[in-house]
Amino acid sequence: MKRRTLIASSISAVACAGAAVWFLAPADAIPVFDSANYAENMLQAARSLQQINNQIQSLQNQAVMVQNMARNLQKLEYSSANQILGALQRIDGLMGQAQGITYNVANTESSFQKLYPRQYDSAITQDDLVVDARTRWQASMDGYRQTMTVQSQVVENVQADRALLDELVTVSQGAQGQLQAQQATNQLLALSAKQQLQIQNMMAAQFRAEAMEKARKAQSEEQGRAAFDKFMGDGKAYTPRTP
Repeated sequence: MKRRTLIASSISAVACAGAAVWFLAPADAIPVFDSANYAENMLQAARSLQQINNQIQSLQNQAVMVQNMARNLQKLEYSSANQILGALQRIDGLMGQAQGITYNVANTESSFQKLYPRQYDSAITQDDLVVDARTRWQASMDGYRQTMTVQSQVVENVQADRALLDELVTVSQGAQGQLQAQQATNQLLALSAKQQLQIQNMMAAQFRAEAMEKARKAQSEEQGRAAFDKFMGDGKAYTPRTP
């Protein structure tokens, strides 16, 4: 009990001595801490730091946007236009080799009338009929030959299109931006259009050959009738002259 009283008395004495010293010391020798001012300064510093962070984030977003725009505007470094156009030009060249009745609208009518006349003149000879028949036969053979040539070229183009299609698919999958993806899509569409044009040309050649063959058979019937009429003459029996 006495020990506790002694400790309490000592603490009180120290406190009184400290208070006396503070009272006797000059005012400018004691630092004063303004908690309210410190808190305000810390708040302003935090706000300034947040604004700086926002500006940095905005600059980063703008940089990403510019990068995306540059990526979207980047052109595709692969083009299949020359290969596609070259294949179509080869098909067009074969179609232009048509003999007799060509694919020219202006010349079709005149060529058809020449090869397949509606009727024969009574003065036509047997040799003329043979020559005309052989000419029509040759035209039909040329039509079928051209059809098979066009079909062969189309098959070769289709085989080449397999590698081209694989290349275009690979390029489209590796497209980095919208422009590259659109350009790859356009090339795939061009390849599809090329294949459709090939099919149309092949069908045109096939139908032309079939039409010429049907016309040849129909003309053969008319030629047979003309030959028979010429053989029969005017139908009057021969009457020998009497002396």
